[in-house]
Parts: sequence; C-alpha cells; structure tokens
Amino acid sequence: MAKPNNKQPAKTVEIYCSSCKFQLFKYRKGGKGSLVKCFKERIVEDFTLVSCICPSCGREFARESLIRGVPALKIIGGKVTVK
Repeated sequence: MAKPNNKQPAKTVEIYCSSCKFQLFKYRKGGKGSLVKCFKERIVEDFTLVSCICPSCGREFARESLIRGVPALKIIGGKVTVK
C-alpha cells in the first residue's frame, strides 16, 4: 500500500464535537470529501487531553488505527463537524 503524500495540504479545517461544539483540533485536510480519517502527522493544533475523547462532554469521537502504515484517527460517523 502507498503512504499518504509527504506534501501537506494547504487547506486547514477546524474540527468540533457535534454534541457540545468544543473545538477538538485544527487539521490539514486534502480533497473535498467528508472527514473519514485524520492522519496524526497532519494535525496542526490538538485541544484534546486524551486522544479520541472530547474533553468537554467525554464522548468518544474516533478510534486510533494504522492506515497504510501511518498512525491515524478513524472518525466515528456523526460525532464531529468540520468548518
């Protein structure tokens, strides 16, 4: 399997918890599709204390995994919003 591109995308999006609207992190997203996975190397600012859990409401919004040999967060559908 191929690794993701080394060149970071220029577009930065903000990711929020869908239930309490707390900002979870800023992420360099490539493409125009929905947010399915977040590669950890592309996270610009992380506002979470424990990985994959919202610090405000305590809800799990993602699961840690390896995608193409690179650490990533697989987003659970409907748990986050992107702006």
